[in-house]
Amino acid sequence: MASSINLFSPYKLGNLELPNRIVMAPLTRQRAGKGNVPHQLNATYYTQRASAGLIIAEATQVCPQGQGYPDTPGIHSSEQVAGWRLVTDAVHQQGGRIFLQLWHVGRISHPDLQPDGALPVAPSAIAPKGEASTYQGAKPFVTPRALETSEIPEIVEQYRQGAANALAAGFDGVEIHSANGYLLDQFLRDGTNQRTDKYGGSIENRTRLLLEVTEAVTGVWGAKRVGVRLSPSGSFNDMHDSNPLETFSYAAQALNQFDLAYLHIFEATDADIEHGATVVLTSHLRERFTGTLIVNGGYTREKGDTVVANNAADLVAFGTLFISNPDLPQRLALNAPLNQADPTTFYGNGNGEKGYTDYPFWSVASYQSAHS
Repeated sequence: MASSINLFSPYKLGNLELPNRIVMAPLTRQRAGKGNVPHQLNATYYTQRASAGLIIAEATQVCPQGQGYPDTPGIHSSEQVAGWRLVTDAVHQQGGRIFLQLWHVGRISHPDLQPDGALPVAPSAIAPKGEASTYQGAKPFVTPRALETSEIPEIVEQYRQGAANALAAGFDGVEIHSANGYLLDQFLRDGTNQRTDKYGGSIENRTRLLLEVTEAVTGVWGAKRVGVRLSPSGSFNDMHDSNPLETFSYAAQALNQFDLAYLHIFEATDADIEHGATVVLTSHLRERFTGTLIVNGGYTREKGDTVVANNAADLVAFGTLFISNPDLPQRLALNAPLNQADPTTFYGNGNGEKGYTDYPFWSVASYQSAHS
C-alpha cells in the first residue's frame, strides 16, 4: 500500500536533514577554469540549484591521470580545493547541502589528456569503441595500459586523498563514482576486466577495488557521509557484463558492510536498451542493499512521487531537468511549466554561462513575458 510520502517530504540522510527528496544528479558540464579549477561561474550555477534536497556535484577527477574530458574539475591540487570552497561556501549560504562525486575515468581518456602523453590505464588492455573528447576534438579511443597489481594501492590512495581534499573544500560528503563505464565500473564488469590477479576473475575479486576505495573514503569521512553510484544496466562507454544481475547484486550487498549514506542507481536508459543491455531491475538491488537508495533516470514528478510512496526508493535524482530549471523543486511543487534544455550547451565548448547559469527562474510574469 502506498504511503503519503512524496518528493516534498523531508528525509534524514545520516545526520543531514534534507528538506525534500529531490536530488540534483552529478552532471558533467566541462566548465572548469585553467588547471581544472572551479571558479565563480561554477559557484553561481550550483547556488542557483541550492533548493535541491541534496546536490551531488559533477564528477571530479581525483588525480591528473583520472581526467577524460576537457575542462572537467579536479580535486587533487590546492588551487582546486580553493576553487571548490567558493562553490560550497556559496551553496551553504543559501542553505543547501552538497556532496562531491569522486572520479577516475580509466580507459575513457586519451594520451592528449594524460600526463606526459601516457596511455590511459584500465583493468585490462581493451580499447572501448568510440571516440575520446580532447582539446583538439574527437579522436578514436586508444588501447589502454593494464594496471599492474602493484599500482592499485596508489589508485586507492588517490581516492582517499581526493576525499580528504573534498573535506577540506567544505563539502557535506562524497559520492564514489563506480558507474557509467569509468574505472571502478571497468573493474566490476567482466567485459572490461579480464585480469588473472586478485582484482579479476570472480565477482569477489572484481568487486575488490570498489570495496577498498570505499573503505579508504569512509575512513576519511565516516560512512554516513559517503555514497556510491552504480549503473547495473548501463552500456555507455562500451560496457557489458556476462551476468549483470549477479555482479551488481553482489556489489550492492557487499556495500552493506560500510553502512553508507546511500546507494545511487543510474537506471537503464532507452539507449542502453537499444544497445541490447540486460536490464537489472532496481527492485533486485533494493532487496539487497539495506540503506538509503537514490534512483536516477528520466524521472518526472509523478514517477518520482510514486517510487518514494511505494518505498521503491528513498530519494530521486534529476539530471537534465536541473540543467534547465535551477528552481526545479519549486516548479515541481507548483506543477509550473518547465524550461526546455538545450543539448547544444550541455558541455563547455566555449559556451561559458550560455545554457549554464542563464536559464530563467519561475515566475508568472517571466513566463507570460517569454510566451507573449
